[in-house]
Amino acid sequence: MPFRTIVIKNRCKLEYSQNYLVCRADNETRINVNEISTLIIQNTGVSMTASLLSRLMEAKVSVIFCDPKANPQGQLQPFQGVTDSYVKIKTQMNWSLSTKGLLWQKIIKEKINRQANNLIHYEKDGGDALRKLSEMVTPNDKENQEGHAARVYFSSCFGSNFQRSARDVPTNIFLNYGYSVVLSCVSREIKAFGYLTELGIHHIGVTNPFNLSCDFVEPLRPFVDAYVLANKVNVENFKDVYVHLLAEKVHFNGDEMFFDNAIHSYVQSCLIALKNNKVEEVKFIQYELP
Repeated sequence: MPFRTIVIKNRCKLEYSQNYLVCRADNETRINVNEISTLIIQNTGVSMTASLLSRLMEAKVSVIFCDPKANPQGQLQPFQGVTDSYVKIKTQMNWSLSTKGLLWQKIIKEKINRQANNLIHYEKDGGDALRKLSEMVTPNDKENQEGHAARVYFSSCFGSNFQRSARDVPTNIFLNYGYSVVLSCVSREIKAFGYLTELGIHHIGVTNPFNLSCDFVEPLRPFVDAYVLANKVNVENFKDVYVHLLAEKVHFNGDEMFFDNAIHSYVQSCLIALKNNKVEEVKFIQYELP
């Protein structure tokens, strides 16, 4: 399974040769395409050949392009995931409403519990309150316990005046960049399994091409939050920190693996649960807080 996240920071030319990504700058570097899970292009001065892009799509590598400020701006995804994608998309369009509601309940309970873990671990107020809110989550989260938890959580994490909507606040910049990197990995896996990222189980934004990705990513957000709470990110290093995040060792269903690979298994478990109408088949990623 691919395991490397490659970040291109400087101006260079990227080519394809004999199953290798070839980076030509002052020196030449070669990386086997089969080893790459995610390629992040942070410099707008990078040029890439069509043959390389074609091979990366064939290998289902997630390619993230950044804007001039090195913030994620777009993602390259292949049109085709697997040979039976037509069948899977038809199935996706008919996923049971009750199963989707139960899966959303499970996802939000897990997310709120992970937020509670962060508050308790980093000695912030509100952990017990979030535990209680998690037990109150119903199918489809009709009472919006997720929103109630968010108000308690972010105020406790970053102060009563903190607002997630403030784009120019460094904390939000750190969080949004990390969320974008993880979201791109979730999207890659959904596409690779042959499903549509646009068709979510809860998110229904008409202009959002990643509704299902936004659904599945929710329990993973607190892992990103933890790096900010642990003061492991700052203005100079946050883009590098989240690349290393994907290479963190975590546990999934009793096995140790890289976080990026665990995302593959987690997404697969969600899709199997929706197909089989058995939300108990969903497994979540377990990790140590930094």
